[in-house]
Amino acid sequence: MKKRLDILLVEKGLAESREKAKTIIMSGIVYVDGEKEDKAGSTFPEEADIEVRGKTLRYVSRGGLKLEKAMTSFPIELNGKVCMDVGASTGGFTDCMLQNGAVKVYSVDVGHGQLAWSLRNDPRVVCMEKTNIRYVKPEDIEEPVSFASVDVSFISLSKVLPPLRELMTEDAECVCLIKPQFEAGREKVGKKGVVREKSTHIEVIENVLEFTKNSGFEVLGLDYSPIKGPEGNIEYLMYIRKTAEHDSLEPENTESSKLSDDEIRRIKSLVDSSHEELK
Repeated sequence: MKKRLDILLVEKGLAESREKAKTIIMSGIVYVDGEKEDKAGSTFPEEADIEVRGKTLRYVSRGGLKLEKAMTSFPIELNGKVCMDVGASTGGFTDCMLQNGAVKVYSVDVGHGQLAWSLRNDPRVVCMEKTNIRYVKPEDIEEPVSFASVDVSFISLSKVLPPLRELMTEDAECVCLIKPQFEAGREKVGKKGVVREKSTHIEVIENVLEFTKNSGFEVLGLDYSPIKGPEGNIEYLMYIRKTAEHDSLEPENTESSKLSDDEIRRIKSLVDSSHEELK
């Protein structure tokens, strides 16, 4: 009888759970009868020769790889900091934060029952499940956070950054995932929710950066995520810092947020690189 590859990994003791199995499979280190397999839903006979080659993921989910890439690309220091993981899900970002010295992490997600058991029982983690970041107030947490990450779906960053800003210390930093599929207009999103056009990616990044600058943040860096989203979307890492008090998004205040020609060139170069690397 044939079974899904993720189920076989668990049954053979090569992964602790199906979620962990999926992560390992997507990392490209699982081989079946000598051939690399990267689809968790592929089916194989129970007697198939399955092996995991190389190092398995060091985080509870592949989300940790995104923050790990950001920490490699940008001068981020988490040691001793109180952090917030917005869109925590299984807790890959939370796990990465803790492994890099965070003393406390508020793990926020609208879902429930997703955070990995090891993190749920870690005294450094405050599990805020069934919680929409848009409605979290400063009084809902014990102290403001000095670092945050945002990895959310089905919502634009324009809805997340303003309320998040109120929960942060002065000069706090943040890494956000820019997801074209949730920022572009519906007419620009293809089948299965995938945005393939480079021009749309460029437009989305430009719009997000302009909004971010006009929302009381300084954009410090930009890179692409090392892994695609679940449906194959290329995503981008934006590294920002909270600035002093800012003006509201009035028409007369938008001029300062306009991107320079150099910034636009760098965005286009980044999109080209991401599509070449992750094609």
